Amino acid sequence: MVNSEFLQEATERGFVFQCTDTEGLDAALRAGTVTAYIGFDCTADSLHVGSLVQIMILRLLQRHGHRPLVLMGGGTTRIGDPSGKDETRQLLTDEQIAANMAGIRRCFDPFLRFGDGPADAITANNDDWLSSLGYIPLLREVGTHFTVNRMLGFDSVRIRLDREQPLTFLEFNYMILQSYDFRELNRRYGCALQIGGSDQWGNIVCGIDLTRRTDNRTVFGLTTPLIATASGAKMGKSAQGAVWLTRDRLSPYDYWQFWRNTEDADVGRFMRLFTDLPLAEIARLEALGGAEVNEAKKLLATEATRLAHGVEAAADAAETARLAFEEGEAADTLPGVDVPRAELEAGIPAFRLFAIAGLAGSNGEARRLIRGGGARINDMPVKDEGHAVTVADLHGDAIKLSAGRKQHRLVRAA
Repeated sequence: MVNSEFLQEATERGFVFQCTDTEGLDAALRAGTVTAYIGFDCTADSLHVGSLVQIMILRLLQRHGHRPLVLMGGGTTRIGDPSGKDETRQLLTDEQIAANMAGIRRCFDPFLRFGDGPADAITANNDDWLSSLGYIPLLREVGTHFTVNRMLGFDSVRIRLDREQPLTFLEFNYMILQSYDFRELNRRYGCALQIGGSDQWGNIVCGIDLTRRTDNRTVFGLTTPLIATASGAKMGKSAQGAVWLTRDRLSPYDYWQFWRNTEDADVGRFMRLFTDLPLAEIARLEALGGAEVNEAKKLLATEATRLAHGVEAAADAAETARLAFEEGEAADTLPGVDVPRAELEAGIPAFRLFAIAGLAGSNGEARRLIRGGGARINDMPVKDEGHAVTVADLHGDAIKLSAGRKQHRLVRAA
Protein backbone atom coordinates (compact mmCIF):
# COMPACT_ATOMS: atom_id res chain seq x y z
CA MET A 1 0.00 0.00 0.00
CA VAL A 2 1.54 3.32 -1.09
CA ASN A 3 0.59 6.66 0.42
CA SER A 4 2.45 9.25 -1.66
CA GLU A 5 0.17 10.92 -4.19
CA PHE A 6 2.58 10.53 -7.10
CA LEU A 7 3.27 6.83 -6.63
CA GLN A 8 -0.40 6.12 -6.01
CA GLU A 9 -1.58 7.86 -9.19
CA ALA A 10 1.33 6.52 -11.24
CA THR A 11 0.30 3.00 -10.22
CA GLU A 12 -3.39 3.60 -10.96
CA ARG A 13 -2.59 5.00 -14.39
CA GLY A 14 -0.42 2.03 -15.32
CA PHE A 15 3.03 3.65 -15.28
CA VAL A 16 4.67 1.36 -12.71
CA PHE A 17 6.23 -1.93 -13.78
CA GLN A 18 9.02 -2.49 -11.21
CA CYS A 19 10.42 -0.54 -8.29
CA THR A 20 13.65 -1.30 -6.42
CA ASP A 21 12.25 -0.30 -3.00
CA THR A 22 8.62 0.73 -3.09
CA GLU A 23 8.33 1.46 0.64
CA GLY A 24 11.53 3.49 0.72
CA LEU A 25 10.61 5.50 -2.37
CA ASP A 26 7.11 6.09 -1.04
CA ALA A 27 8.55 7.46 2.21
CA ALA A 28 10.98 9.73 0.33
CA LEU A 29 8.15 11.10 -1.84
CA ARG A 30 6.09 11.87 1.28
CA ALA A 31 9.04 13.49 3.08
CA GLY A 32 9.72 16.22 0.52
CA THR A 33 10.54 17.10 -3.08
CA VAL A 34 12.23 14.27 -4.97
CA THR A 35 14.31 14.85 -8.08
CA ALA A 36 13.90 12.07 -10.67
CA TYR A 37 15.64 11.67 -13.98
CA ILE A 38 15.17 9.88 -17.26
CA GLY A 39 17.91 9.72 -19.88
CA PHE A 40 17.31 10.25 -23.60
CA ASP A 41 20.03 9.40 -26.08
CA CYS A 42 20.31 11.69 -29.08
CA THR A 43 19.87 9.25 -31.96
CA ALA A 44 17.38 11.40 -33.95
CA ASP A 45 16.36 15.05 -34.05
CA SER A 46 13.00 14.32 -32.41
CA LEU A 47 11.38 11.83 -30.08
CA HIS A 48 8.36 9.76 -31.08
CA VAL A 49 5.37 8.32 -29.28
CA GLY A 50 7.49 5.40 -28.09
CA SER A 51 9.13 7.84 -25.64
CA LEU A 52 5.86 9.40 -24.53
CA VAL A 53 5.34 7.15 -21.49
CA GLN A 54 8.63 8.47 -20.11
CA ILE A 55 7.67 12.09 -20.77
CA MET A 56 4.21 11.65 -19.27
CA ILE A 57 5.51 10.08 -16.05
CA LEU A 58 7.84 13.06 -15.64
CA ARG A 59 4.82 15.31 -16.22
CA LEU A 60 2.87 13.42 -13.54
CA LEU A 61 5.83 13.66 -11.16
CA GLN A 62 5.90 17.45 -11.61
CA ARG A 63 2.14 17.75 -11.15
CA HIS A 64 2.63 16.21 -7.71
CA GLY A 65 5.29 18.74 -6.71
CA HIS A 66 8.49 16.85 -7.54
CA ARG A 67 11.32 17.86 -9.87
CA PRO A 68 11.89 16.22 -13.27
CA LEU A 69 15.43 16.09 -14.62
CA VAL A 70 15.79 15.46 -18.34
CA LEU A 71 19.21 13.96 -19.02
CA MET A 72 20.40 14.42 -22.59
CA GLY A 73 22.77 11.62 -23.56
CA GLY A 74 25.37 13.69 -25.36
CA GLY A 75 28.04 11.35 -24.03
CA THR A 76 26.31 7.97 -24.02
CA THR A 77 25.01 8.49 -27.57
CA ARG A 78 28.62 8.11 -28.65
CA ILE A 79 28.45 4.49 -27.50
CA GLY A 80 24.87 3.31 -28.02
CA ASP A 81 22.62 1.50 -25.56
CA PRO A 82 22.42 -2.24 -26.37
CA SER A 83 19.21 -2.64 -24.32
CA GLY A 84 16.45 -4.04 -26.52
CA LYS A 85 18.61 -3.80 -29.65
CA ASP A 86 19.37 -6.67 -32.01
CA GLU A 87 22.41 -5.07 -33.59
CA THR A 88 25.07 -2.46 -32.99
CA ARG A 89 23.83 1.09 -33.41
CA GLN A 90 25.52 3.23 -36.06
CA LEU A 91 27.92 5.69 -34.44
CA LEU A 92 27.08 9.36 -34.96
CA THR A 93 29.45 12.30 -35.31
CA ASP A 94 29.64 14.96 -32.61
CA GLU A 95 27.91 17.38 -35.00
CA GLN A 96 25.02 14.97 -35.57
CA ILE A 97 24.65 14.38 -31.83
CA ALA A 98 24.57 18.13 -31.11
CA ALA A 99 21.93 18.73 -33.80
CA ASN A 100 19.81 15.84 -32.53
CA MET A 101 20.09 17.08 -28.96
CA ALA A 102 18.77 20.50 -29.95
CA GLY A 103 15.86 18.88 -31.76
CA ILE A 104 14.98 16.52 -28.91
CA ARG A 105 15.05 19.32 -26.35
CA ARG A 106 12.01 20.90 -28.06
CA CYS A 107 9.91 17.80 -27.36
CA PHE A 108 9.74 18.47 -23.62
CA ASP A 109 8.56 22.08 -23.62
CA PRO A 110 4.84 21.30 -24.19
CA PHE A 111 4.80 18.74 -21.39
CA LEU A 112 7.06 20.09 -18.63
CA ARG A 113 7.53 23.44 -16.89
CA PHE A 114 11.20 24.47 -16.85
CA GLY A 115 12.63 27.07 -14.51
CA ASP A 116 14.42 27.72 -11.24
CA GLY A 117 11.68 26.72 -8.79
CA PRO A 118 11.98 23.67 -6.50
CA ALA A 119 9.68 21.59 -8.74
CA ASP A 120 10.68 23.14 -12.08
CA ALA A 121 12.19 20.76 -14.61
CA ILE A 122 15.89 21.00 -15.44
CA THR A 123 18.10 19.52 -18.14
CA ALA A 124 21.61 18.12 -18.00
CA ASN A 125 23.99 16.67 -20.58
CA ASN A 126 26.07 13.68 -19.55
CA ASP A 127 28.78 14.69 -21.99
CA ASP A 128 29.66 17.36 -19.43
CA TRP A 129 31.25 14.69 -17.22
CA LEU A 130 31.66 11.58 -19.37
CA SER A 131 33.88 13.16 -22.04
CA SER A 132 36.46 14.18 -19.44
CA LEU A 133 36.81 10.75 -17.85
CA GLY A 134 40.21 9.10 -17.97
CA TYR A 135 40.04 5.43 -18.87
CA ILE A 136 42.45 4.11 -16.25
CA PRO A 137 41.03 6.25 -13.40
CA LEU A 138 37.50 5.12 -14.37
CA LEU A 139 38.52 1.46 -14.27
CA ARG A 140 40.17 1.91 -10.87
CA GLU A 141 37.45 3.99 -9.25
CA VAL A 142 34.30 2.52 -10.82
CA GLY A 143 35.22 -0.70 -12.59
CA THR A 144 36.07 -2.48 -9.34
CA HIS A 145 32.36 -2.33 -8.37
CA PHE A 146 31.18 -4.28 -11.45
CA THR A 147 31.62 -8.01 -11.91
CA VAL A 148 31.57 -9.42 -15.42
CA ASN A 149 29.51 -12.36 -14.12
CA ARG A 150 26.68 -10.04 -13.12
CA MET A 151 26.94 -7.86 -16.23
CA LEU A 152 26.60 -10.94 -18.43
CA GLY A 153 23.39 -11.86 -16.61
CA PHE A 154 21.47 -8.70 -17.47
CA ASP A 155 18.88 -9.03 -20.24
CA SER A 156 20.44 -6.28 -22.38
CA VAL A 157 23.59 -8.43 -22.67
CA ARG A 158 22.25 -11.96 -22.30
CA ILE A 159 19.63 -11.68 -25.06
CA ARG A 160 22.22 -10.56 -27.60
CA LEU A 161 24.57 -13.37 -26.61
CA ASP A 162 21.81 -16.00 -26.61
CA ARG A 163 20.91 -14.96 -30.15
CA GLU A 164 24.60 -15.10 -31.11
CA GLN A 165 24.38 -11.46 -32.19
CA PRO A 166 27.57 -9.43 -31.77
CA LEU A 167 27.89 -7.18 -28.74
CA THR A 168 30.87 -4.86 -28.98
CA PHE A 169 33.07 -4.05 -26.01
CA LEU A 170 32.05 -0.42 -26.57
CA GLU A 171 28.37 -1.28 -25.97
CA PHE A 172 29.26 -3.53 -23.05
CA ASN A 173 30.50 -0.42 -21.23
CA TYR A 174 27.14 1.35 -21.53
CA MET A 175 25.75 0.15 -18.21
CA ILE A 176 28.88 1.39 -16.42
CA LEU A 177 28.47 4.87 -17.87
CA GLN A 178 24.73 4.95 -17.12
CA SER A 179 25.53 3.96 -13.54
CA TYR A 180 28.10 6.74 -13.40
CA ASP A 181 25.40 9.16 -14.63
CA PHE A 182 23.08 8.28 -11.74
CA ARG A 183 25.80 8.80 -9.17
CA GLU A 184 26.87 12.08 -10.78
CA LEU A 185 23.29 13.39 -10.90
CA ASN A 186 22.87 12.46 -7.25
CA ARG A 187 26.02 14.39 -6.38
CA ARG A 188 25.20 17.44 -8.49
CA TYR A 189 21.43 17.74 -8.13
CA GLY A 190 20.47 15.45 -5.26
CA CYS A 191 18.71 13.19 -7.77
CA ALA A 192 17.31 10.22 -5.85
CA LEU A 193 15.24 8.39 -8.48
CA GLN A 194 15.97 7.05 -11.94
CA ILE A 195 13.02 6.12 -14.15
CA GLY A 196 13.25 4.12 -17.36
CA GLY A 197 11.56 1.52 -19.51
CA SER A 198 11.53 -2.05 -18.26
CA ASP A 199 14.50 -2.88 -20.50
CA GLN A 200 16.56 -0.44 -18.38
CA TRP A 201 16.16 -2.40 -15.15
CA GLY A 202 19.68 -3.81 -15.13
CA ASN A 203 21.30 -0.46 -15.87
CA ILE A 204 19.25 1.24 -13.14
CA VAL A 205 20.11 -1.39 -10.52
CA CYS A 206 23.81 -1.00 -11.34
CA GLY A 207 23.59 2.75 -10.76
CA ILE A 208 21.88 2.25 -7.41
CA ASP A 209 24.56 -0.22 -6.32
CA LEU A 210 27.39 2.09 -7.43
CA THR A 211 25.95 5.07 -5.54
CA ARG A 212 25.49 2.97 -2.41
CA ARG A 213 28.96 1.40 -2.56
CA THR A 214 30.95 4.58 -3.24
CA ASP A 215 28.87 7.31 -1.59
CA ASN A 216 26.84 5.36 0.97
CA ARG A 217 23.65 7.00 -0.32
CA THR A 218 20.25 5.43 -0.89
CA VAL A 219 18.68 6.04 -4.28
CA PHE A 220 15.80 4.37 -6.06
CA GLY A 221 14.80 2.95 -9.42
CA LEU A 222 11.41 2.66 -11.10
CA THR A 223 10.59 1.19 -14.49
CA THR A 224 7.59 1.63 -16.73
CA PRO A 225 6.10 -1.16 -18.86
CA LEU A 226 6.99 -1.38 -22.53
CA ILE A 227 3.79 -0.38 -24.30
CA ALA A 228 2.26 -2.37 -27.14
CA THR A 229 -1.21 -2.12 -28.63
CA ALA A 230 -3.90 -4.68 -27.86
CA SER A 231 -3.08 -6.44 -31.13
CA GLY A 232 0.59 -6.65 -30.19
CA ALA A 233 1.96 -3.89 -32.42
CA LYS A 234 4.87 -1.80 -31.12
CA MET A 235 3.77 1.56 -29.73
CA GLY A 236 4.89 4.59 -31.70
CA LYS A 237 4.65 3.12 -35.18
CA SER A 238 2.05 3.72 -37.88
CA ALA A 239 1.64 2.61 -41.46
CA GLN A 240 3.61 5.71 -42.50
CA GLY A 241 6.42 5.17 -39.97
CA ALA A 242 7.31 6.67 -36.61
CA VAL A 243 4.77 8.94 -34.89
CA TRP A 244 7.00 11.92 -34.10
CA LEU A 245 6.28 14.48 -31.39
CA THR A 246 7.41 17.59 -33.31
CA ARG A 247 5.28 19.16 -36.03
CA ASP A 248 8.15 19.51 -38.50
CA ARG A 249 8.34 15.70 -38.48
CA LEU A 250 4.60 14.95 -38.28
CA SER A 251 1.68 17.33 -38.67
CA PRO A 252 -0.70 17.84 -35.72
CA TYR A 253 -3.48 16.44 -37.93
CA ASP A 254 -1.59 13.18 -38.53
CA TYR A 255 -0.75 13.06 -34.84
CA TRP A 256 -4.46 13.44 -34.01
CA GLN A 257 -5.31 10.72 -36.51
CA PHE A 258 -2.83 8.31 -34.91
CA TRP A 259 -4.68 8.55 -31.60
CA ARG A 260 -8.09 8.53 -33.28
CA ASN A 261 -7.18 5.16 -34.83
CA THR A 262 -6.56 3.57 -31.41
CA GLU A 263 -7.95 0.06 -31.06
CA ASP A 264 -11.13 -0.15 -28.98
CA ALA A 265 -9.43 -2.25 -26.30
CA ASP A 266 -6.71 0.36 -25.80
CA VAL A 267 -8.82 3.51 -25.35
CA GLY A 268 -9.01 3.49 -21.55
CA ARG A 269 -5.41 2.43 -21.06
CA PHE A 270 -4.10 5.10 -23.42
CA MET A 271 -6.25 7.78 -21.79
CA ARG A 272 -4.71 6.94 -18.42
CA LEU A 273 -1.17 7.03 -19.78
CA PHE A 274 -1.26 9.78 -22.36
CA THR A 275 -3.77 12.38 -21.11
CA ASP A 276 -4.42 14.37 -17.96
CA LEU A 277 -8.08 13.35 -17.87
CA PRO A 278 -9.30 12.41 -14.36
CA LEU A 279 -9.35 8.70 -13.62
CA ALA A 280 -13.08 8.74 -12.81
CA GLU A 281 -13.87 10.31 -16.19
CA ILE A 282 -11.68 7.76 -17.96
CA ALA A 283 -13.52 4.92 -16.20
CA ARG A 284 -16.82 6.31 -17.47
CA LEU A 285 -15.53 6.66 -21.04
CA GLU A 286 -13.91 3.22 -20.96
CA ALA A 287 -17.31 1.65 -20.29
CA LEU A 288 -18.82 3.08 -23.49
CA GLY A 289 -19.69 0.62 -26.19
CA GLY A 290 -20.78 0.54 -29.78
CA ALA A 291 -20.58 3.78 -31.73
CA GLU A 292 -19.98 5.74 -28.51
CA VAL A 293 -16.44 4.40 -28.29
CA ASN A 294 -15.62 6.54 -31.33
CA GLU A 295 -16.44 9.66 -29.33
CA ALA A 296 -14.02 8.47 -26.64
CA LYS A 297 -11.34 7.98 -29.32
CA LYS A 298 -11.89 11.53 -30.56
CA LEU A 299 -11.49 12.84 -27.04
CA LEU A 300 -8.30 10.80 -26.60
CA ALA A 301 -6.97 12.19 -29.88
CA THR A 302 -7.83 15.77 -29.00
CA GLU A 303 -6.41 15.59 -25.47
CA ALA A 304 -3.17 13.92 -26.61
CA THR A 305 -2.76 16.44 -29.43
CA ARG A 306 -3.48 19.33 -27.07
CA LEU A 307 -0.59 18.28 -24.83
CA ALA A 308 1.87 17.92 -27.70
CA HIS A 309 0.81 20.77 -29.98
CA GLY A 310 -1.48 23.10 -28.06
CA VAL A 311 -5.22 23.79 -27.81
CA GLU A 312 -5.56 25.50 -31.19
CA ALA A 313 -3.77 22.78 -33.16
CA ALA A 314 -5.84 20.09 -31.45
CA ALA A 315 -9.10 21.90 -32.21
CA ASP A 316 -8.05 22.44 -35.85
CA ALA A 317 -7.17 18.77 -36.26
CA ALA A 318 -10.48 17.65 -34.77
CA GLU A 319 -12.43 20.01 -37.02
CA THR A 320 -10.46 18.97 -40.09
CA ALA A 321 -11.25 15.34 -39.34
CA ARG A 322 -14.91 16.14 -38.82
CA LEU A 323 -15.13 17.87 -42.19
CA ALA A 324 -13.24 15.11 -43.96
CA PHE A 325 -15.07 12.17 -42.39
CA GLU A 326 -18.51 13.43 -41.48
CA GLU A 327 -19.18 15.98 -44.22
CA GLY A 328 -16.93 14.67 -46.97
CA GLU A 329 -15.16 18.00 -47.46
CA ALA A 330 -11.51 18.39 -48.37
CA ALA A 331 -10.60 20.83 -45.61
CA ASP A 332 -7.72 23.17 -46.38
CA THR A 333 -5.94 22.03 -43.24
CA LEU A 334 -5.56 18.41 -44.38
CA PRO A 335 -1.88 17.53 -44.80
CA GLY A 336 -0.81 17.70 -48.42
CA VAL A 337 1.94 17.82 -50.99
CA ASP A 338 2.69 20.18 -53.83
CA VAL A 339 3.08 18.76 -57.33
CA PRO A 340 4.28 20.80 -60.33
CA ARG A 341 1.27 21.88 -62.35
CA ALA A 342 3.03 20.83 -65.54
CA GLU A 343 3.14 17.23 -64.30
CA LEU A 344 -0.58 17.27 -63.55
CA GLU A 345 -1.30 18.73 -66.98
CA ALA A 346 0.61 15.81 -68.51
CA GLY A 347 -1.13 13.33 -66.17
CA ILE A 348 0.29 11.31 -63.28
CA PRO A 349 -0.58 7.61 -62.86
CA ALA A 350 -2.81 7.16 -59.82
CA PHE A 351 -0.49 4.64 -58.13
CA ARG A 352 2.45 7.03 -58.42
CA LEU A 353 0.46 9.96 -57.03
CA PHE A 354 -0.58 7.95 -53.96
CA ALA A 355 3.09 7.14 -53.32
CA ILE A 356 4.12 10.77 -53.82
CA ALA A 357 1.46 11.87 -51.35
CA GLY A 358 2.78 9.50 -48.70
CA LEU A 359 -0.32 7.30 -48.58
CA ALA A 360 1.77 4.33 -49.65
CA GLY A 361 5.37 3.52 -48.93
CA SER A 362 6.22 2.59 -52.51
CA ASN A 363 4.72 2.34 -55.99
CA GLY A 364 4.13 -1.37 -55.42
CA GLU A 365 2.30 -0.71 -52.18
CA ALA A 366 0.19 1.93 -53.93
CA ARG A 367 -0.73 -0.53 -56.68
CA ARG A 368 -1.84 -3.06 -54.06
CA LEU A 369 -3.88 -0.39 -52.28
CA ILE A 370 -5.75 0.40 -55.49
CA ARG A 371 -6.23 -3.25 -56.45
CA GLY A 372 -7.66 -3.89 -52.99
CA GLY A 373 -10.27 -1.17 -53.41
CA GLY A 374 -8.85 1.05 -50.67
CA ALA A 375 -7.99 4.11 -52.77
CA ARG A 376 -10.24 7.07 -53.59
CA ILE A 377 -9.75 10.30 -55.48
CA ASN A 378 -12.10 13.11 -54.48
CA ASP A 379 -14.10 10.46 -52.56
CA MET A 380 -14.57 8.32 -55.69
CA PRO A 381 -13.07 4.80 -55.80
CA VAL A 382 -10.03 4.30 -58.01
CA LYS A 383 -10.43 1.18 -60.13
CA ASP A 384 -7.46 1.53 -62.48
CA GLU A 385 -4.02 1.83 -60.91
CA GLY A 386 -2.72 3.45 -64.11
CA HIS A 387 -5.52 6.00 -64.33
CA ALA A 388 -4.03 9.39 -65.19
CA VAL A 389 -4.77 12.06 -62.61
CA THR A 390 -4.77 15.51 -64.24
CA VAL A 391 -5.69 19.14 -63.63
CA ALA A 392 -9.24 18.12 -64.53
CA ASP A 393 -9.40 16.39 -61.13
CA LEU A 394 -8.67 19.59 -59.24
CA HIS A 395 -11.41 20.80 -56.93
CA GLY A 396 -10.42 24.41 -56.49
CA ASP A 397 -6.65 24.15 -56.26
CA ALA A 398 -6.37 20.63 -54.79
CA ILE A 399 -7.14 16.95 -55.30
CA LYS A 400 -8.20 14.88 -52.30
CA LEU A 401 -6.64 11.41 -52.05
CA SER A 402 -7.88 8.85 -49.53
CA ALA A 403 -6.39 5.52 -48.44
CA GLY A 404 -9.00 3.57 -46.55
CA ARG A 405 -11.41 5.52 -44.40
CA LYS A 406 -8.97 7.38 -42.17
CA GLN A 407 -5.99 8.57 -44.21
CA HIS A 408 -6.30 11.60 -46.44
CA ARG A 409 -3.99 13.94 -48.33
CA LEU A 410 -4.44 16.97 -50.53
CA VAL A 411 -2.40 17.23 -53.72
CA ARG A 412 -1.97 20.86 -54.71
CA ALA A 413 -0.89 22.14 -58.12
CA ALA A 414 2.23 24.26 -57.61
